[in-house]
Amino acid sequence: MNLLSQGLLSGAVVQTNLSRKLTLDGITQAYPVYKVRLDQLYYNDQNDRISTWISEYRSEHGALDVTSREVFNAVIEGFIVKSNPEAIRKTQANIELVDQREPGVVLADGRIIDGNRRYACLRRLAQKNDRFNYFETIILDRNIESSAKQIKMLELSVQHGEESKVDYNPIDRLVGVYNDIIDTKLLSAAEYARSANESAADVNKRIEIAGLLVEFLEFINAPLQFHVARDMQVFSSIEALAILLKKCRTSDEAEDVKISVFTNILMRSEGDMRTYVRSLRRIIGSEYQDGFIEEQKEIAAKVIEMLPEKVNDRVIRDVVRADDEIVRELGSSLDKVLMKVNKTETRNRPLQHIEKATDFLESIDLNIMRKLNESDLMRIERQLKRLDNAVQEIRAELGHGVNG
Repeated sequence: MNLLSQGLLSGAVVQTNLSRKLTLDGITQAYPVYKVRLDQLYYNDQNDRISTWISEYRSEHGALDVTSREVFNAVIEGFIVKSNPEAIRKTQANIELVDQREPGVVLADGRIIDGNRRYACLRRLAQKNDRFNYFETIILDRNIESSAKQIKMLELSVQHGEESKVDYNPIDRLVGVYNDIIDTKLLSAAEYARSANESAADVNKRIEIAGLLVEFLEFINAPLQFHVARDMQVFSSIEALAILLKKCRTSDEAEDVKISVFTNILMRSEGDMRTYVRSLRRIIGSEYQDGFIEEQKEIAAKVIEMLPEKVNDRVIRDVVRADDEIVRELGSSLDKVLMKVNKTETRNRPLQHIEKATDFLESIDLNIMRKLNESDLMRIERQLKRLDNAVQEIRAELGHGVNG
């Protein structure tokens, strides 16, 4: 049913005296708001907020059943609720108290572009009270097949460009970038940035991280199983890896670092990974990097060998991370090299302090000395005497070390 023609005639759609401003194809205008009966609408399965849940469903059950709108809505609603139960609770309580205040955006065929969470809350409330059986929304006479790009840009503008972008799971946002820019090439990075009200630099950074996420999933034999990454909470580790790779001198070195980080993400808990990433920052670029990476690659080979052909959450929890020997090997490898790094840092600290002190002293503008009063000059003189004494002590110890 076309909501703007058949829906209005049948009474399933009623125009209100409200309107909502919306920018579409670069043109901002006020669109009329309608009350649409809930059974005329269906969720947007292309919504980035539930992208990892869609990925999980397809890996287990295949394509979503679109022949029955009610079955389809029930499945998607489950994803929306699980993606953020607290947000659903708050929104539902607010709608029950003061009704729906923010109109949604739907297509003429009933697909919801903005307002999936509000729709879910209304559906749940309508089970007990018929007064919640309508969704207030503007209706765009667009077809998702013929206007996919414009509709996606609209969704980004509404979902990410306004206040609601803060409650997106970061992995879901990466999946959206992967799907829209890398995989389908529906949007360019510039179009995505413009639609989501973000800088090109931020979007390009997310593209880079999304690419690393895809590589990680391929590494653990879970290609494109984004729900696995979501449940493992890998975003901060993958983001940190993108920064670490910039310190690598060659592409081969970068690949070796990836192998080490991917292996540790697979085998460690989120808390352990935070410690690991902080430690790795100190190792990369040090004289111990090569030896550490080679040892990590040997352990990674054992991990890869034990991975089954297809990996899922249960396999990671019950099989992979249950291998205590490999977990200990990874920890021991890290602890050994950190001990060496700590000793080197302690040994180099005196020189580092002296270099900093020299830089500070050489940066003093001596012309200012002529403008100081007698009290200031006396204070400087006292500090110089302290400095002379400190230098003499260092020289004495240095001489003792050389002669000894």
